[in-house]
Amino acid sequence: MRHTELWARMEHHLGPAYARTWSREQVLAGLDGRTVDEALSEGEPAKTVWRAVWSALELPASER
Repeated sequence: MRHTELWARMEHHLGPAYARTWSREQVLAGLDGRTVDEALSEGEPAKTVWRAVWSALELPASER
């Protein structure tokens, strides 16, 4: 998964403006207590980040 796809999915579920705020402020257990922004800047693959976001937002399996 590319970063552009990750952001497109997040914007689809959270809205364009809120997705960026959420990614800076929401700490996710699935990312070892990091935010989306922190995980990406530390080199975490976008697919791993999306799985943590998917879990945190409790999205349906079809969105995984």
